[in-house]
Amino acid sequence: MIKILFVCHGNICRSPMAEFYMKDLVERSGRADACSIASAATSAEEIGNPVYPPARRELARHGIGCAGKTARRLEAADYLHWDYLVGMDEANLRNMRRLFGGDPEGKCLRLLDLTDDPRDVADPWYTGDFDQTYRDVEKGCRALLARLKARGEI
Repeated sequence: MIKILFVCHGNICRSPMAEFYMKDLVERSGRADACSIASAATSAEEIGNPVYPPARRELARHGIGCAGKTARRLEAADYLHWDYLVGMDEANLRNMRRLFGGDPEGKCLRLLDLTDDPRDVADPWYTGDFDQTYRDVEKGCRALLARLKARGEI
């Protein structure tokens, strides 16, 4: 089973959007049993809070639910547990590598680096554009699924 952890700053917008989009994507592809998918934050400021309402509404607009999700903080032990640690931006990657003491197994990556448009996932906390973030997440998760299939991991 492939284990994927999506990571952003607060775990209330981008990473839960990626978590639940990816869960829906692998379920629709008939591979939900081959993946364990979750999300976490690099900061502590939102711990225990639910998915931010505009992010929740954007997912719902596409028929994807996220009920029961609350923000949790990334821990050093996550490096050993997860196969892929997928940050939404460069700051997330820096914070992840700092917490993990590096990335000796090459598990950390930025979601949109898997696409033909490598860049940070738009942060709707600052842009207010949850539709753009959803499009970024969709593009990145589809690329991640293609990578997993190409490598025979699912």
